[in-house]
Amino acid sequence: MSRFDVFREAGNPMFNDNQLKLGIFGPNVNNSCSMTLAETSFTPDFKTNAQIAKMMENAGYECIIPVARWRGFGGPSNFNGRCMETYTWAAAMAAITEKIYLFCTSHVPTMHPIVASKMISTIDDISQGRIGLNIVNGWFPKELEMFGGKKMEHDKGYRYSTEWIEVVLKMWSEQYFDHKGEFFEIKDGWQEPKPVQSPRPVLINAGSSTAGMNFAARFADFHFSFLETYEQGRKWTEHMKKLAWDGYRRDINTFTTSFVVCRPTEKEAWDFYNHYVREQGDYEVMEMICSLFNIDAASQSEEFMKNFRENFIAGWGGWALVGTPEQVAENLVNISKSGISGTLLSFVDYMEEMPYFNETVLPLLEQAGVRLPNPQSPAKTKLQQEIAGHREAAATRE
Repeated sequence: MSRFDVFREAGNPMFNDNQLKLGIFGPNVNNSCSMTLAETSFTPDFKTNAQIAKMMENAGYECIIPVARWRGFGGPSNFNGRCMETYTWAAAMAAITEKIYLFCTSHVPTMHPIVASKMISTIDDISQGRIGLNIVNGWFPKELEMFGGKKMEHDKGYRYSTEWIEVVLKMWSEQYFDHKGEFFEIKDGWQEPKPVQSPRPVLINAGSSTAGMNFAARFADFHFSFLETYEQGRKWTEHMKKLAWDGYRRDINTFTTSFVVCRPTEKEAWDFYNHYVREQGDYEVMEMICSLFNIDAASQSEEFMKNFRENFIAGWGGWALVGTPEQVAENLVNISKSGISGTLLSFVDYMEEMPYFNETVLPLLEQAGVRLPNPQSPAKTKLQQEIAGHREAAATRE
């Protein structure tokens, strides 16, 4: 039996029968994924996150992945400056949810692997097997300087992450082990409790370099990356599956991220996009982040770079889901057809926009066969209420 079969038999939402998995990205940071000064009712606090998580459970989503930030990026919006720390966030979400899968996003240079493994195991007990780990090297120099360090040279960073996760995996599965490596020395490693879930918490990673993709192929269950075209998504998925199997005899799936602007008409959707991206976008922070990623505008066309930068402002470079419910659903179906397992969604205003998406787009995904019917979905619940009302009225007349 493969590792994925064990996850599936254990009822892990990340391995359910939905062809297209859905989650959200970054509800724990201000502005979530949108680099904008546009007005929103969204705040990254416990009350709002609890409401979002429960709304997602009722609609049948699979997961929530928080953003790990230790300081904002500056600019007029101080993008992501207010941030709920992801381990404590996950513990709180675990206590008030029942079905949805949660992740901790961990910058490995800021957290000793023994501490991380123990906290994940504790949250796994609280959630009864619904916590996973998003492994991130750490790439924002000002954050790492706060911890008295600096951004590691690229390949050294992946050697560090490799040893870090090896220690975590030993803590989850072994007792009284010794470890002496390049970065960590552990004598008589021991931990109780072990994780509740079998075979272990789900691991994800978004490394995009050769070293990063090899790291994901070796350790991760899902590799996350940006979608450029549906064909690129198909080739990326095929490449990661081959890399994981040929190199490590492992299975791996892929996941992407998308931003949503869904409205009754296409004009309304693009009008709002124009407002929050082109009129109210925080171009200062976008340019600063692009420079951190060493993006060279001279190597691409002016039109390409304009669209690329707009996507960064709109939703951290995610795939654009802008239009009517039918258009958004068609895009999501095409993502699924490319072989990608699922996508994380982001909204400018979760509490205002997600209910409409759930009521209009999710039923279309069910009709298309990429998601199974959800008896508790808002659209079905509303329909059931209407049917019950008609029956009650008919009974009264009789």
